Amino acid sequence: MRALLSVANREGIVSFARDLLALDIEVIATEGTRETLSAAGVDVRPVSEMTGSEPLAGGQVKTLHPAIYAGILARRDRPEQLTELEAQGIGLIDIVAVNVSPFAPQVGARLVPIDEATEMIDIGGAALLAAAARNYAGVAAVASPARYSQVIAEVKERGLVSAELRQRLAAEAYGLVAAYHAEIAAYLSNVTGELFPGRLALVLEKVDDLRYGENPPQHGAFYREMTHRAGTLADATQLQGSRPSFNDLLDLDAAYAIATDFTAPTVTIVKHTDPVGLASADELVEACRRALETDSVSCFGGIVGVNRELDGATAREIAANSYEAVVAPSFDQSARGILAQKPQIALLAVPPNPIAGPLDYGIADLDFKRIAGGLLVETKDELGLDKTQLQVVTKRRPTLEELTDLLFAWRAVRHVRSNAIVLARGGATVGIGAAQASRQTAVEIALRRAGDRAKLAVMGSDAYFPFPDGIQAAAQAGVTAIIQPGGSIRDEMAIEIADRHHMAMVFTGRRHFRH
Repeated sequence: MRALLSVANREGIVSFARDLLALDIEVIATEGTRETLSAAGVDVRPVSEMTGSEPLAGGQVKTLHPAIYAGILARRDRPEQLTELEAQGIGLIDIVAVNVSPFAPQVGARLVPIDEATEMIDIGGAALLAAAARNYAGVAAVASPARYSQVIAEVKERGLVSAELRQRLAAEAYGLVAAYHAEIAAYLSNVTGELFPGRLALVLEKVDDLRYGENPPQHGAFYREMTHRAGTLADATQLQGSRPSFNDLLDLDAAYAIATDFTAPTVTIVKHTDPVGLASADELVEACRRALETDSVSCFGGIVGVNRELDGATAREIAANSYEAVVAPSFDQSARGILAQKPQIALLAVPPNPIAGPLDYGIADLDFKRIAGGLLVETKDELGLDKTQLQVVTKRRPTLEELTDLLFAWRAVRHVRSNAIVLARGGATVGIGAAQASRQTAVEIALRRAGDRAKLAVMGSDAYFPFPDGIQAAAQAGVTAIIQPGGSIRDEMAIEIADRHHMAMVFTGRRHFRH
């Protein structure tokens, strides 16, 4: 047997080579891999002995040679192919251990010009893996150091790598090569400014198998993007608690996205990806109290998201209630100590963006909705609003206090599923109506949850009011100002009712549906 080693990731390669040699397997290696092995006292043949030539084109061409590819691709069950190799003095290669030089992590972690990025592209490694995987009937394509011990164990036990393992290795190798080429395509599309290329490849790596999906009969797994991720849940460190479930991860992601959308110290409590409480304040602990006050019943068993390092005072407030998990940029020692007494609460710390001005490409700035047979792809919904874009359509203009709350409500309602209504006062939600087929029903739910707190509150709506009855109900409950996109054929009726109740109403000209 013969093995070819050419690895960018040198983890475990020395032990693997030693084990192969101990099994009387001939080992050949490319220059960089051979240097690593030689430094560890492991002597293997250089690839140049098989090819009869030194590396060419600045080291780019080392293994692209008939002596290598014929030895990999020749079918063991085709005598005529084996005769051809023998006539040419070419030996078979039975194990190909290759991992390609990383592309996406390097390019995504910093701003890389195209000339430099092109030099990072690994041609030989990807080609070797594809060739070995194609001939999995006789060749083991080992793309990951995690497989080294399994390959050695099978050769020891059986004298070869089993057909079952070779097939699994081939699938892994093709998956790696496909993902690698997709990463490069995504980068080049980004450089050329093509937002939606003709073929959009999703490059993901598995983080974990989940206990189940949304429901116990469903299977689930967690994958993360291979392109640059700037402070995302996919790279969070879990500090305590059980591993999050499928539904927990959805809520954790929503909670962190909502909290970090605000600049002031902010806390949100999420159930089923919708905020059931949200508040900003000068102190994080005060924001936590006010978020809970929105709807303390619905907050029970929710997910907490914060946009600051979690301190001890806020941790005590959290520990006094019942929550499933907390996601934050970090947790100070006091908070860790307090929440350690509630081990059932999972704590996840999301790392910061490692650089300023990340190069996001591929799917990093896209959102997806799955439909049967395909995907709907869109850019992310950004706030896209400042005070100068607001159009006051009523006789009364909002006060400064009302305007501050209107902008808070407008930012908040973006994160609530449509039809969405948010009632806010003093930088905190007091009532939320989410995911209703009727906007009037969403208003009624928000008002019912707010109760007396609706008086002097403001109301935000993610889309226009098709009928003015929601505005009438809000006015009767004591709401003083409204922010909405406008654009309904009944806008004049809505404005008339607002004027009748001396309400202030502003149009944004931009809706925020969230399905």
